[in-house]
Amino acid sequence: MAFDYLVFIGRFQPFHQGHAAVARAGLARAGKLIVLVGSADTPRTIRNPWSVAERAIMIESALPDARERLLVRPLHDHLYNEDLWVADVQRTVAQALADDGAAADAKVGIIGMEKDATSYYLRQFPQWPLVDVMHTETMSATDLRRYFFAAGSTDGKAGKRASIKTKDDSDAGGLMLLRANVPEPVWQMLDAFRQQSPAYGALVDEFHFIEQYRAAWAVAPYPPTFVTADAVVVHSGHVLLVRRRAAPGKGLWALPGGFVGQDETVLDACLRELREETRLKLPVPVLKGSIRAQRVFDHPDRSLRGRTITHAFHFAFPSGPLPPVRSGDDADKTRWVPVSEALAMSPQLFEDHWHILTYFLGG
Repeated sequence: MAFDYLVFIGRFQPFHQGHAAVARAGLARAGKLIVLVGSADTPRTIRNPWSVAERAIMIESALPDARERLLVRPLHDHLYNEDLWVADVQRTVAQALADDGAAADAKVGIIGMEKDATSYYLRQFPQWPLVDVMHTETMSATDLRRYFFAAGSTDGKAGKRASIKTKDDSDAGGLMLLRANVPEPVWQMLDAFRQQSPAYGALVDEFHFIEQYRAAWAVAPYPPTFVTADAVVVHSGHVLLVRRRAAPGKGLWALPGGFVGQDETVLDACLRELREETRLKLPVPVLKGSIRAQRVFDHPDRSLRGRTITHAFHFAFPSGPLPPVRSGDDADKTRWVPVSEALAMSPQLFEDHWHILTYFLGG
């Protein structure tokens, strides 16, 4: 074999036949395959429906004869700091090698398909020779997720098992295509998730909401770009969070914020949304005087609704009693959360709000 270890990076949402082909090619060239499962510790959404643990089971069940040669590890996103992501990959691989008792001179490479611009990350690790494998004809994970959620129909009560069903022949056909494009053990796991998991109903609701939302803008002469504003309010070691009342992200915690109106600045929109969602009664001059930093967060995939750019403002109050807050508008709960706790809430935070928090507060 040419390598002792090959590194295979992906989100695997879900692990499909194309992924399996790359994995088998890697196992034919290396003694062991280090599989880094991306987007770890993110909330369940229609883009990231399955946890790291669930995806690890998919990978291992799809390659039953090679389980002893698979080193599956979680990999966290760093949307706004590519260097940190690269460092995380390097650190995770080094730890996997140490855990496996690898020799100091073990030959390590990286494997993947340079299919388009999204594959640029394969060239981020010059210390590892690249094994560029041929493209395997299979549907994309994006299309497979679409078939998976389009097949679900609910009565509007997310998670109610009796309401989940396949709507019609076209959706049944979509499930057949899904089954044809994933390893059989992965299909069995997906089908069990669809039939038994309470999370499926909530994800189906979110899917239909996003489909309707995008359809409403389909007649626009060009793809719309939405502008929002978010408030990172820190007071006496606590940060102000709201729990979302409706889709998308129903039930997730978020920073107070919302869309910018046609007749207001982004700061005015931030202050308005903050007061509407939390009923925070600090005077506007006091809030403006407490701004410590601001930044634009514009990752293209930060929102399921489409291209959405947010302007976040960091308000800092070093000490004193926490001002009273209560829920309003789109929030069903509002509370002050200790900063240490908030920084550990990645799986419960909406969109990229964990990344925004860590930018201003560290983590």
